[in-house]
Amino acid sequence: MTNRESLLAHVRETYGVTPDFPWLRSPRYAVLRHAGNGKWFGLIMDLPRQRLHLPGTGELDVVNLKSASVPDMLLSGVPGAFPAYHMNKRHWITLALDGSFPEAELYRLVEESFRLTR
Repeated sequence: MTNRESLLAHVRETYGVTPDFPWLRSPRYAVLRHAGNGKWFGLIMDLPRQRLHLPGTGELDVVNLKSASVPDMLLSGVPGAFPAYHMNKRHWITLALDGSFPEAELYRLVEESFRLTR
């Protein structure tokens, strides 16, 4: 199961990227950015479940990634995929980091986001 820690370890090992935490009011929000140009390729957040229109209380760790297949994922109802929270909903997607979104697909989308934002 991919969670926040395993995703951060994957990004560190695969891309040599260590996240930065730019917001004092949201100290767990981790920005994944390219070393060369500083562009974001991911944003890890902990969001209240109701912001994603999910039942229950508490927070859910999610990642925002850029993807060319956002409309397809949303239209097909892929579990764990949501319209991008606080980003352009046409080019970015929010994915749950609770095991509901397939791990192999998550890592493929991290690679795509990394490539698209290079």
